[in-house]
Amino acid sequence: MITTNGLVKTYGQVTAVDGVDLAVREGDRYGLLGPNGSGKTTLVRMLLGLVFATRGTIEVLGVPVPKRVHDALPRIGAMVEGPGMYPHLNGRANLTLMDAAGPGGGRADRKRRIGEALERVGLAGIDKRPVKAYSLGMRQRLGLAAALLRRPQLLILDEPTNGLDPRGIREIRELLAGLNAEGTTVFLSSHLLGEIDALCTRVGVMDRGRLVLQDELAALRAETGRVLVGTPEPERVIALLDGRVEQRDGERLTVRHPDPGDLNAELIKAGIRVTALGAERRTLEQVVLEATTTSSDRVEGSS
Repeated sequence: MITTNGLVKTYGQVTAVDGVDLAVREGDRYGLLGPNGSGKTTLVRMLLGLVFATRGTIEVLGVPVPKRVHDALPRIGAMVEGPGMYPHLNGRANLTLMDAAGPGGGRADRKRRIGEALERVGLAGIDKRPVKAYSLGMRQRLGLAAALLRRPQLLILDEPTNGLDPRGIREIRELLAGLNAEGTTVFLSSHLLGEIDALCTRVGVMDRGRLVLQDELAALRAETGRVLVGTPEPERVIALLDGRVEQRDGERLTVRHPDPGDLNAELIKAGIRVTALGAERRTLEQVVLEATTTSSDRVEGSS
C-alpha cells in the first residue's frame, strides 16, 4: 500500500526526513510514532504529494508519488495537520464542496455520502453553526468525515485524535478499527504512545528524522523471560525460588523463569496459593525508549 526507499527531505541545512524505508501492507493498522519534530508530518505530506522529496522514492497504492499521485488520490482519504475548512460555512456545506470536487455522483448520492460520513464520526446531528464556532474536537471529527466521503481504500491521518476527550478518542479508535475490518488500510501518525498501542497492529518509530524501528506490535511485545506472580504468600515464594525473585511489590512478584506453566506447577506442588500468574511482556513504551535517543523537551539550567 505504501513503500518508500531511502526517502530524504532537507530544508537548507536541516534534514527533516533521513533515509526512511517505510512498508505499509494491505490491511495494516499502521501507527507512525514519534515526538513532535521527529519528521512524521513531513513524511505524511510527502506520501500525499504535498511536499517533494529531496531524494528517494515513494509508491502509494501501486503508483509513484508525486509523478502519478492523482491516480491514487481518489482511493485515499487523508487528514493532515488538522482539517482544512472554510470557517464561515457550516460542516455540511464544507463537505458538500469537498464532495463536489470528487468524481461522479448526483445530488442525492452526494447527500447520502455526506450523511453517512457525518454519522460515522458522531456528527449526525450537526447544526448550521459555522465551522469557526466549532470546538477543536468537532473540527477533528469533521476532518475525518471529509476523509471518509469516498469510502477510501487507504486512510492517511496525521494526529487524528488531537483535541478529542477520552470518550471521543475511544470512539474514533473504534471507528478506525471498524473501517479496517471492512477492508480499509489505516496509516496514522501520532505522538501519543497510548493511541498507537491501543489501535495499531504494526508500528514504526521516528527519531530525529529516521525510522529507527518497524515491526508487528505483537513481535515488539515479546516475552521478557520473567513471570508476574500474584500470591498472598510472597515470603514463601521468595524462600522457595532461591534468588529467582527479581522484584517485589506487595503481593506481586516478578520472577525470572522461562515457562509460566512450569513455575505455576512448582508453586502449587509447594502448597503456595497463587492468585495471578502470567508471562511478562515488554511494553511499547519500553520498546520506544530503547530504540530512540531523542530527549524530552526539558531545558536544563546552567550551573
